[in-house]
Amino acid sequence: MPRVSVIAAVAVVAVALASAGCGGKKNETTSTQDWANGVCTAFTTWKNSLTDLQKTVKTGGLTQDSLNSAVNDAQDATTTLAKDLKKLGKPDTQAGQQAKDDVQQLSDELSSGSKTISDAMSNAKGATGFLTAVSTITSTLASMVTEVQTTVTNVQKLDPKGELEQAFKSAPACKPYVGSK
Repeated sequence: MPRVSVIAAVAVVAVALASAGCGGKKNETTSTQDWANGVCTAFTTWKNSLTDLQKTVKTGGLTQDSLNSAVNDAQDATTTLAKDLKKLGKPDTQAGQQAKDDVQQLSDELSSGSKTISDAMSNAKGATGFLTAVSTITSTLASMVTEVQTTVTNVQKLDPKGELEQAFKSAPACKPYVGSK
């Protein structure tokens, strides 16, 4: 089973989004630091839940009940992430609307991945179905990480002045991902 490094992916996302931005109310312009702080807070919560799911999948003695519980927690976290990202205003930069749009599209993609995981668990019948569900969950998590990385790359390209990168470096919730320079 391939290993999905959720922490590394989120760090990459945060660093990439460090070139992007975070936090505010729907359709409002938000300071770049507040926007970055909101993005990092939302991703940290989501990352922690996915890390728990990853641990559950990797541990010996995996049962359908333990996997169901971890999947439910991860789905709740993904739903929360999607809602939080959709609520973000746009960062107060020249490319703020595009950054907001890219993050909202990511939110939709993550919600779709969450549904794929849910469907895999719902359709798991017997040992073979359970193993198929684990395989689907693993590959879906890998796809979700790729989606995050792609969004980060796209957002980085939007900010030639580096305003979003600086916002991520300054936002308290982003410190675990980007540190301070």
